Amino acid sequence: MLNNNNISAIKNPNSQRQNNRIPIKLIPTLQVDSLPSDKIHMRQQKGYFQRIRTGMNSLLVALFFLLPFISYQGRQAILFNISEQQFIFFGTTLWPQDFTILAWVLIAAAFLLFFATVFWGRVWCGYLCPQTAWTFMFVWIEERIEGSRNKRFALDKAPMSFKKFSKRTSKHLAWGVIALLTGCGFIAYFIPARELYVDILSFDASFWVATWVWFFAICTYLNAGWMREQMCLHCCPYSRFQSVMFDANTKTVTYDATRGESRGPRKRKQATDLGDCVDCNLCVDVCPTGIDIRNGLQYECINCGACVDACNQTMEKFGYKTNLISYTSENGLVDKAVPFYESYKFLGYGIAALIMLSVIGINISNRTAIELNIIRDRQTLYRETLTDEVENSFTLKIRNKTQQARHYQIYVSGNTSYRLAGNSRLLINAGEQLDYPVTVLADLKALESNPSAITFTVSEQHNNNHVTQQSNFFSPL
Repeated sequence: MLNNNNISAIKNPNSQRQNNRIPIKLIPTLQVDSLPSDKIHMRQQKGYFQRIRTGMNSLLVALFFLLPFISYQGRQAILFNISEQQFIFFGTTLWPQDFTILAWVLIAAAFLLFFATVFWGRVWCGYLCPQTAWTFMFVWIEERIEGSRNKRFALDKAPMSFKKFSKRTSKHLAWGVIALLTGCGFIAYFIPARELYVDILSFDASFWVATWVWFFAICTYLNAGWMREQMCLHCCPYSRFQSVMFDANTKTVTYDATRGESRGPRKRKQATDLGDCVDCNLCVDVCPTGIDIRNGLQYECINCGACVDACNQTMEKFGYKTNLISYTSENGLVDKAVPFYESYKFLGYGIAALIMLSVIGINISNRTAIELNIIRDRQTLYRETLTDEVENSFTLKIRNKTQQARHYQIYVSGNTSYRLAGNSRLLINAGEQLDYPVTVLADLKALESNPSAITFTVSEQHNNNHVTQQSNFFSPL
C-alpha cells in the first residue's frame, strides 16, 4: 500500500535523491495475489430464466441416460447397431440404404436451428446445448464441494494444504464419476445398455468397448470440467457464424444503454442523476463465459439469461423498473419492433425447414419393409429342357427390414407365362437377409423376344407390403 512517504516521493522525486533512498514500496502494490484470476468462476444465480434453463437441462440429461433403457417389442427402443448395420428407432429399423432419411433429418434439424436463431438468437446454446448442460452440472458439483464463487477464488490462491487437497480430490472424483457415466450413456446408444453398464462396472467389457467409453468419459471431463467456456469461445463453429442469421428483430440478451447509462454505485432510494445501472457487476459474475453484456452484443454470449435474472433482482432491490437487461431486439429498444413473420430470414428458414420435414415424411411413407435385389446366374444364361422349356437361374436377396419374423410369397410375371420351380413361400427372421436361389421356367414357343422382361414380386403374407423388381429372361431365340 502507498504511505505518506511514497506519496511525497511521487510529488517531489528530488527529495528521494537527496535522501539516497529508492522508492521500493511502490512495487509491492502490484502483488500477484491481488490480481484477478483468469479463471472464470460463475456466481450461482436463481431466477425465472434460470429455472427454465435448469428444468430443460435436467430433462435433457435425464432423457440422455434413460432412453437406452426403454424397451420396445422386446428389444432396446433406440439403438445404433453398427455390427449389424442397422438403426433401430422404436418400431422402425433403418438400414444403410435408408440413411438418406437420417441425412434429411440432420438437414431439417439445421434449418430448425437457424429458424429459432433468427427469432431467439443463440437460445440453443443457453438452454439445449449438451456442453452448457454438463458445464452447469460440473459447476454445481464444484460449488457444493468448494463453496461459493469468492471461496473458490480464495481456494485457488491458497497454498496447498490438506483441506485444499481433499476438496480438489473430492471434486475431481465426482467429475470423474459423472464423466464415466456420460461415456457409458453415450455408448449405450450403440451397444445394448443393460449389458454395457454391467460389463463396464464389472471390468468385463471388451477392449474396444472400454476404449470408447473411456474416450468419451475423458472428453466429457475435459470439456465440462476444464475447458468449459473455451469450447463455446474457440471450438464451437456455431458461435462464429450465428450472428449472420441475426437481424434487427432478433431477440437476444441486450443491455438498455439509454436507460442504464451513465452507470454508477449509489444507495437505495438515493436521488441521483445517474442511469439505472448501479454498476454492481453481478451480470459479469454470473456469466458462464465471463463477458460484460453492457459492452453490447458479443459472439461469446450464449443467451442463458443469467445476467437478466441477476439484473432484475438488483433492480427490484433498488425499486427500479426491471428488464434493464432483457431478451429484446435492436428494434425493440427503440420501440420499432415488427412482427416476426415480417422478417424475410424468419420466413425463409421456416419455409426451408417445412420443405425438409415434408421430404422426410415422403421418404418415410415411400419406404418399404422389404428389400429385394436380383442377381442372375452369370455362368449360364439359360438351359433348355427335354419338355421344350427354357429355364433361367436367379438369386433373390430378400431382406426383412422389420423387427419381427415374416412370411413371404414370391411371384413372377411378364409378357410370357413364367412359373417358379420349387417352393415360393419363405420365412425370414427379423432383420435377416436371405439369399434364395430360384429357377424360372417358360415355354420356348411362347417366348417372343430375347431377352424377355420378367418381374419378381415378393409379398408379405397377410399384409399389403410388397416389393417388385424387373430382370431379363434369356432364351435361344
